[in-house]
Amino acid sequence: MKTRILLSGCSGKMGHAVSALVAERDDCEICAGIDLSSTGHEGYPVYSSVFEFPGEADVLIDFSHPSVLSSLLEYGKQHHLPLVLCTTGYSKEQTEAVRAASAEIPIFSSGNMSLGINLLIELSKKAAQVLGEGFDIEIVEMHHNQKIDAPSGTALMLADAISEVEPHPMTYQYDRHSRRAKREHNEIGIHSVRGGTIVGEHEVIFAGHHEVIRLSHSAYSKEVFAAGAVNAAVFLSTQKPGMYQMSDLLSQT
Repeated sequence: MKTRILLSGCSGKMGHAVSALVAERDDCEICAGIDLSSTGHEGYPVYSSVFEFPGEADVLIDFSHPSVLSSLLEYGKQHHLPLVLCTTGYSKEQTEAVRAASAEIPIFSSGNMSLGINLLIELSKKAAQVLGEGFDIEIVEMHHNQKIDAPSGTALMLADAISEVEPHPMTYQYDRHSRRAKREHNEIGIHSVRGGTIVGEHEVIFAGHHEVIRLSHSAYSKEVFAAGAVNAAVFLSTQKPGMYQMSDLLSQT
């Protein structure tokens, strides 16, 4: 039986990538899309609000905008519908709302759906543990000129993961030009670049005494994120309420 996917943000670039990928799979289908606009060629009905959808779905994938989150959480709780949240740029209050909703429905939330990025996260944590306090850590992320939020959710995922294994509390430094002071050792510098059609590049720099170690990941197509989202949706459709992430999905493969 195919997993029925309700796709929020279906008319965006990531929505198109998800639609194309699902069309090639036999284990799932998109039953409807949610977006303010429609090309009329999606191959499924499109509604401007999730509450206008009259049918049934097994899971919802969201690649839209943070402003839509509250309606998706409310709809999910009302219909006991699992949510795969791929949108980035949530506020602290929105993140708390997501966690609260996970007590009632299954929610998969990740700042990046790429398998390679999640491997980079694990490698960065290991490097921080091995290298110790003798290395300064900087993160550089680059994306296309249409991306709104900065830094990227992935950059914050990397910083948070590294902070978890550091022996002392770390602070994030986003803007050095306004500070006339030496770098503090407990800082993680996070830098954003926006330009052209860059899909997504992330580099973690460990700068030590007379040596530098760089770990990086480059995405050349949005398909890597679409594949992760669809795999997460099929996985989440059979799970119990709770918060899920990429590590939960990978443990099933």
